[in-house]
Amino acid sequence: MNAWKAAFVGSLGITAALGTIAVGPIRAQESIKIGFSAPITGSFAENGRQMSAALRLYMDQYGDNVAGKKIEVILRDDGGVADRARRIAQELVVVNKVAILAGYNPTPTALAVAPISIEARIPQMVTGSSASITTQRSPYIVRTFSTQAQITVPMAEWAIKNGFKRVVTLVADYAPGIETEIAFIDAFKAGGGAIIESLRVPLQSQDFAPSLQRAQDAKPDALFVWVPGGLAGPFLRQYVERGLQRSGIKLIGPGDITDDDVLNQMGDAMLGITTSLQYSAAHPSAMNKVFVEGFKRVSNGLRPDHVGVAVYDSMHVIYEALKKTGGNIDGDALIAAMKGMSWESPRGPVSIDPNTREMIQNVYIRRVERINGELYNVEFDKYEAVKDPVKASQTK
Repeated sequence: MNAWKAAFVGSLGITAALGTIAVGPIRAQESIKIGFSAPITGSFAENGRQMSAALRLYMDQYGDNVAGKKIEVILRDDGGVADRARRIAQELVVVNKVAILAGYNPTPTALAVAPISIEARIPQMVTGSSASITTQRSPYIVRTFSTQAQITVPMAEWAIKNGFKRVVTLVADYAPGIETEIAFIDAFKAGGGAIIESLRVPLQSQDFAPSLQRAQDAKPDALFVWVPGGLAGPFLRQYVERGLQRSGIKLIGPGDITDDDVLNQMGDAMLGITTSLQYSAAHPSAMNKVFVEGFKRVSNGLRPDHVGVAVYDSMHVIYEALKKTGGNIDGDALIAAMKGMSWESPRGPVSIDPNTREMIQNVYIRRVERINGELYNVEFDKYEAVKDPVKASQTK
């Protein structure tokens, strides 16, 4: 049996029935339990597939033993719903006695669980929330994803540098979307650009047609868009159906809108879309090539995206922290071990800011191109070692 199969206790409420798989009589050493919460079902199920595949890959590659302890992952489906994520986290802490909580996509699930990490004094590894405020909600949160401002400001600076003067913004109407809107508008105006109109759509809505029509009528140089990766597919389909790719209005934004997971489904209409993000499946490194091949192998051909690599890196952080503590699962000791950690990720060189517990990472400017018959986000420019600009400004 593969390591990840032995170590995964299960999901969808069947943890108790499967718990003996990971700690049977042939495994006498003490186990360390990680409670992993992901949207396996619901509007963000595409993200859930990325998250579970990344878990499988990491444990397939690195096994389920760290510092003499057996690693046991309990995967639960929170549906991307905050109340359910909170209930699951309480059960994982009280009933399953987990040492670490992990997952959380989208942001409301991470924020709902933050008080539990404080009360239990255990690390909460956030692999999906992108609101800047997230890590401030608990001193036990470490994020291996990104913040919206971190990936948006480079996009605004690139747009100004490349002659865009009039832009309409369209974002999901919740904390990360609003942060994205503000970050882009502030940076774009600072560079001399003009915002014609700012549009917001409800988080759970998959009807973008009214907003797309308003954007088309405004005739800007570009439409700047951010929606969570799980909604990228519905947005892009409506973008194509309404003919915006033929209107002369350029589509730009953070990379969720050309998510690697759904890009090939949309066809040549996606060619030329320019985005900014911390990861692309086409990132040109030997480590990433191995990562992409392994990810496809464990997921029946699914291509990894920025959510998948965040989960993969979160497991690296957990394993390395446990090595540093010698298997000690005290929450404060683990957090201390995580702060300042640096490593080579499939996305490139990264580190955890010891002051903010955020990722310091490259942000790449990518363009959709066809390579060997498939569409990819091809990196052609980068901003190196980017910190969350919101927290960076607060510490000046």
